[in-house]
Amino acid sequence: MLIGGARAGKSAFAAKLAAEVESTAPCHVAFIATAEALDDEMALRIKNHRAQRPPHWLTIEEPLDLAAALTQASSADVAIVDCFTLFVSNWLLSQANLDEAEANMDQAVESFLAAASGSARTIICVSNEVGLGLVPDTPLGRVYRDCLGKVNQSLARAADKVYWLAAGIPVQIKPR
Repeated sequence: MLIGGARAGKSAFAAKLAAEVESTAPCHVAFIATAEALDDEMALRIKNHRAQRPPHWLTIEEPLDLAAALTQASSADVAIVDCFTLFVSNWLLSQANLDEAEANMDQAVESFLAAASGSARTIICVSNEVGLGLVPDTPLGRVYRDCLGKVNQSLARAADKVYWLAAGIPVQIKPR
């Protein structure tokens, strides 16, 4: 798992880790993208992200069902899921009832972790840490922060390795 602030270098480090695995032995890499091009600025970000990835990597664009995306990427030896920050946002905005959204998200993350567990492949999860700042001033913002915090904790518990990234510098925090 890779965690840190926005623009901290998480995606670039994920790609570097996958490329390192790929360079040691022939393998397939899948990139599971959770971003949706809902406006021009996001469409440009997605286009730039795509251009930075090797063209032979399989790209799966799935904003909500990460367990299904992982199953779709079953032939990959390495799968990057980038990112859980947007997955949580997508999930919350897709739910009709904010009160039930957190429970539903827990189930979606459990499904992803079940699909990932026991797999011999390398799965690199990317997420932001958003709980270091001010308390959001809206109910949606607070639910988002809380949900992402819980998702990050679940991912970190399940991960063999966790890296904190700041200013492009990865620091391994699990195992210590």
